[in-house]
Amino acid sequence: MSDDEADPELLELLRAHLQGKLQTEKESETGVLQDVEYVYDNGIDVAIDMRATKNAADSIYKQMQLKGFSTANWTDNELHPKTKDESTVAFIFTMDLLNFSFWSELPQDERFAIEYKGKRWTGYWSLVAAMQRALDEGIPITDPHYWLNDHEFTLDSLRHIFRSCTEEEMPLLQERYDCLRECGQVLHDKYDSSILTLIDEADGSAAKLVNMLAEDFDSFRDVHYFDGRSQPIRILKRAQILVADMWACFQGESYGNFYDIDKITMFADYRIPQILVSLGALYLSPSVASAIKGSKTIESGSSWEVQLRACSIWCVELIRREIVRHHPGTHVNAILIDFFLYDTIKELEAAGKEKFPHHRTRSIWY
Repeated sequence: MSDDEADPELLELLRAHLQGKLQTEKESETGVLQDVEYVYDNGIDVAIDMRATKNAADSIYKQMQLKGFSTANWTDNELHPKTKDESTVAFIFTMDLLNFSFWSELPQDERFAIEYKGKRWTGYWSLVAAMQRALDEGIPITDPHYWLNDHEFTLDSLRHIFRSCTEEEMPLLQERYDCLRECGQVLHDKYDSSILTLIDEADGSAAKLVNMLAEDFDSFRDVHYFDGRSQPIRILKRAQILVADMWACFQGESYGNFYDIDKITMFADYRIPQILVSLGALYLSPSVASAIKGSKTIESGSSWEVQLRACSIWCVELIRREIVRHHPGTHVNAILIDFFLYDTIKELEAAGKEKFPHHRTRSIWY
């Protein structure tokens, strides 16, 4: 080809660029914020009080600054892993796979609890304590190969792992067993039975890892239909908190290094809506408020429940934006706000100072 002849490959490249057809990989998005904003705009039973939300943002920021709240608070708890290695990744994955439905109808001293190292643990901490106890006893609860071992891993063996120091059994034990079996099979079929392989394939993207979990694992696919919309509402609580726990535990380094970590939203459970209502930021219709005060079970995936969770996510996002607007030099994301609010409501619960009860929904999503 002579110097005055056009390079056909270069011409085709330029033509594609000019026509907007140059293929570039788009950055991953979870779609959660877009979906929950739709619920907020179209729901009629849960609303957000903007003035109270702004006041909450100011109060939350001041308290977080006063306490020096950061990802370091995650490791401070005596039950969370202290090492920063591959075994910690497996622990966090297993922990957040089973991180759901701990509330009880029974009084505090009769509810499901785990005795571990001289202390009694309830709620979320009962799960972490039971896992630590199992590992101490030589039971490989965090190993995906174990989850597929038909001889060693049975419902009875899981019942032993989560044996309570009270008469009440851990809620949804069969569902927890099913989650482990299903995830063990997916990891075997797609990721060489390796949680690390799964994480590596996310290429350092928090949003991509959340989407992979939701796409490949039924037990992480926390999506629900609302208001007749053809596309489901993506909430993805446990997929997102898994990524957040990795980020917090590893202090944003090594296995916790995600370049887009701020795309993770609040983790919609039953505790954050509770404290948002207490702060006046979340407003409930009389019917919803009455059902919660009366300890009525709200069905998973129902309109009320989707609104409670979605509006809580959007409310925390508004709080985050308000903090950033007034304190542009501060790095605060929805993860830190969620962690702070969760710790706060648990402190209020321990002190008997809860202003409003949490809603009651039995599901594997939270």
